[in-house]
Order: sequence, then C-alpha cells, then structure tokens
Amino acid sequence: MVPTCYSLATWLPSGLPFFYRFSLFFLVSNLWSCARSASLSPVDVIIPQNATSQSPFTLVRDNFLGISFELNSFDTLWGETPLTMPNPMQNYLANLRARIQSPLRVRIGGNSMDSSTFVPDQSQMIIVTDPNAYFNDVPVDFGPTFFDVLNSMADIVGEMDFIITLSMQDPSNDTDVIELARAADEMLGARLDSMLLGNEPDLYSGHGTRTNYTIQDYIPEVAEVLHDLENSVYGDLILSPVIGGPTICCSWDLSDVLNAGLSQYPYKYYTLQHYPTNICNGANAQNTNLSYFVSHTNIPSYAQWQNTGINMAHEANIPVLMTEYNTVSCGGSNVSDTFAASLWAIDAALNFAASGLSGAFLHTREYGVLYNLFDPPSPTDSTAPGWRTGSPYYSALFLSETFPPSGVAVLDINLNNSIYNPAATVAGYALYGQNGTNCDRLVLINYGNDGGNARNFTISSNVASTAGVRILEAPSITEATKISWAGQTVGPNGELEGTQTTQYYTDCANGCNISIPGPGAAIILLDVTANNASFYVGNSTIAGPGYQENSTEGSSSPTTSSSALGSRDGHGKVWRWAAAGMMVLGVLHSVL
Repeated sequence: MVPTCYSLATWLPSGLPFFYRFSLFFLVSNLWSCARSASLSPVDVIIPQNATSQSPFTLVRDNFLGISFELNSFDTLWGETPLTMPNPMQNYLANLRARIQSPLRVRIGGNSMDSSTFVPDQSQMIIVTDPNAYFNDVPVDFGPTFFDVLNSMADIVGEMDFIITLSMQDPSNDTDVIELARAADEMLGARLDSMLLGNEPDLYSGHGTRTNYTIQDYIPEVAEVLHDLENSVYGDLILSPVIGGPTICCSWDLSDVLNAGLSQYPYKYYTLQHYPTNICNGANAQNTNLSYFVSHTNIPSYAQWQNTGINMAHEANIPVLMTEYNTVSCGGSNVSDTFAASLWAIDAALNFAASGLSGAFLHTREYGVLYNLFDPPSPTDSTAPGWRTGSPYYSALFLSETFPPSGVAVLDINLNNSIYNPAATVAGYALYGQNGTNCDRLVLINYGNDGGNARNFTISSNVASTAGVRILEAPSITEATKISWAGQTVGPNGELEGTQTTQYYTDCANGCNISIPGPGAAIILLDVTANNASFYVGNSTIAGPGYQENSTEGSSSPTTSSSALGSRDGHGKVWRWAAAGMMVLGVLHSVL
C-alpha cells in the first residue's frame, strides 16, 4: 500500500541532531510522494463474478505468448550451427521457458520464409540469395542445419513448439515445399506444432508477388498444395492436422476466406498477423504517435479486428493464433523501443486472449529493427558480448508469468471506463480459473507518465484475503533501457540482474490498495502468500556470465514485503537507505 503521510512532529523528534539532516531529507521526499499520490485519484477495480458469459469463451494456457522470428536473419540470432548458439539467446529464451510449464512457442517465418527455398543437401544453415533484395523480403536458401539448431536450442533451454512457413508463392512448383514439410516432420517430430501455408497472401498483389491475386485465386491453390502434401512420394505428410493459415494481415477478412472454401480443409489453426500501423513508406504523424500506444481505447478495435472470423473458427472448434504482432511494421518507429511499447504489447496480448485467440507471437527480426526484443552487438557477430535488450522483451517476460498452466479465461474489465474514455490512463484484466468461474489473478496497467509515482488501485472487500504482486516499471513512458520486471533488469548476456522482488499484501479481506507506479503494470495473484504463490522463483540464466550450475526453480527466494511499502525509484529498486532510515526513526520515536 502507499506509505502513510507523516507530519513534521512525527518524523523530527527533538534532541536528535545526528539524524536531523537525514530525517529532513526523508520527510521532504515522503511529503512530495504523498502530495503527488494524493493528486491521483484511486482507481476502483470492479471484478465481474465470472467470465462464463464471455463470447467467444476461450481458455488460454501459460504459453499463450510466443516469439516470432524472420527467417533471413535467424542465424544471426540463434547461431549458424548447434555449436555456435549464442549464450545470450539461450538465456533470453530460457528466461521465458523457465516461467511456464508448457513448451515455449516459437514461430519462424515472415515474408522471407515465404520467398525462400529449402535445399536438403545444403550444409550451411542460411545463404542469402539476393543481397540487394528489398529489406522487408529477403529470400534465402536454407538447409537441414536449420532444424538441427532448433532441436539443439530446445534440448538446452527446454521443450519448444515450432511453427514454420511453407511457401505459397508458386503452388504449381511446390517440390521444395514437399521437401521442407518432410524434413520438418522427420527432424522436429513432436516439436513441430504447425506448418503455415503462405505468409500474408492478401498482400501478394500489392507486393507484386502475384498479379491481381484474390481470395478466389487463393482457395484453389490451397487445395492444390494440400493435395500434393497428402500424396507426396514420402506418403501423406499431413495425416494428422498440422496445417495453419491463411496468415492474413491487412486486405482480406478471415470470415471471407473461410466462406470462400478454406473451412472445408482440416486445418489445425487459423492464423492472423496484424500491426496497428506501418512505416513502410517512411515516418508520418500516425506511425510516430506515441499517444496512440498509451490509450487502452485503441486496443479493442485493433485486437478484435477479425471478430466475425474468430467466432466462425470457434464454432468449428479451431483455435486462432496471432502469429505475428508488434507496434509498427516494416521495422518500427520512435515508439517501438520505448516502455510505452512494453505496456502496449501486454495490453494487446491480453485483449487477444479476451477476444478468443489461443496464442500470440511477438515478432523480432534482423539487427537494428526498433521493435526487436533483442539485438546482438553487431549484425555479423552474435557470439560477441554486449547484447541489447529491447523494451518488448520485458512484455514477454511479464506475459510468461501471467497465465497459469491450468488455463484461464481473460476478461477486459473496462477499468475506469478505459474502453470508451480516451482520457483514461489505465487498463485492467481479470483472469478466471476453474473453467472461467473464479477470478484468481488480475493484470492492471498504469499508462500514467508520472515519473514512477504510484497510483492506488482499490480492490474491494470480499474479493481476496491476501494478494501477491509483481511490478513492471520504468522512469517514464519513453524510457528504452531502464526497465525492470519484479526488481530485475536484463543484462548484456540476457541474464536477469538484481534481486527478484514480490510484494505481499496480507490484509485485503476488507479491501486494499495495490500501488502501481506510473508508468507500470502489475500481475496480482489473489489469495496467495509468500509460501504458496505460483510466481517463478529462481535464476533462469543457463549460459555464460550469471550462470549458476545448480540453479533451479525455487533455488532462491524473492525479496518480499508484507505491507508492500512502495517507495521506489524509476528502476524498481527499493530506496534502501530511506527504508532503513524510516525503520530507525520509527524505533527511536517509539521509545521517546
């Protein structure tokens, strides 16, 4: 809860010259914090009794959030062979994998995979075939080493589910597509989650890939490729449902594609990709507008862009995935590497879940792209030290602890009328376990650019007796590097630095105020204590500096506080000296 505001007489006991200067400093800091907090009215968190009336009703698992990679730059991030996989990438992925029980979802695709060729006898993992290609569509030849690296990373980091793309650009000449499907099936085995037919076919015409390409052209070509996969020289390569699509982004509607005939085929997933804006033709007022990304009002129309098709998919019992999303397509803008992007990506993912999607993949690509989750120190040497962590990676960390493995239904609770009021600076979601009947966790977002000053979110009585809280925060909405999750920041080796912190509120039966910095976000587990909370605890570093050979889940304990005294700087570190001074002065005052 927010610290109590104390008077001058309370905190400056007479006859204590030794402590006078320090106590005066603390007093001024405390009064400023209290005055600032007082100007921010508390937000009442109203939680619906259940989520069973949600339509479409969807239970999402702990691995709802996946990571999407562009093929052409994949070797610069994951390494060129199983023996050269960079330690930082191992740690980045291990941090996420350690926080979920289900396999980590990884998708490799993009325009580059749709225009690339699998070469079964190629020893090199990836060879760029057109160095002068348009940067948003770089074709490559890739060989079986690609699958060796995928398997090796999963062996080291922990189980993963992989999604790859099969090209649809030339369906009449799909020999290499058959070879790729066979290799993926044989080399990945149970780790192969899905193969997506094509990437953004609704843009084939606009990109010049196909002339005047329409849904009516697309459906018969899907039938052609599916027939070839079922009747290949290697046998039926899609005997079990493994195909996904249509992976549209922009010009077609999922409902139109399904009605045109896609619904007749045995798809495992229907897939979408979507960005709120793009910078393909340069910067403009829309794609550089940070205020768009800090208003929850804009989220529902973005996330629910294909509601009709999603409802049709649910009626057919076929899950829908958002296989690629981020802030600004074609490389990102000034918004994409800020803390605003971190909060937005969390808000968007939760709204996807609330809108009937079963998974969402944050996209990352070659060195220097502003929305990247991580970047090597140079585009040519991924094994060198000094990787850069992008702000969206903190979204992935946050979301990896958001959903329990047992599954939850997610509901946008319209916090402070944030769905309809553009002036609202908050957002909130309730997560319901037990098949949507019991709210056992919350996610609250504070978009307020208040220099880290906290705002109270009031949970009413009879909701929970206790609560555990982890905070994502930064000094400002434009911050790019000084971001922390549960008191930790990501170092240059992909390792989490600092002490893992959790706040515990022990007296919430009659209601309590959860203090969340502005800007910041919180995961709140209801009716838990330090002894039974399901937050991840431990050191998830597995390679290089920061690795402890005997580190396992539960091997170390987070710093906790029973009353959640929230005096923090913008980096999530407790003001230890101020806290120590408060305790000393409190003891002295009690004995005077």
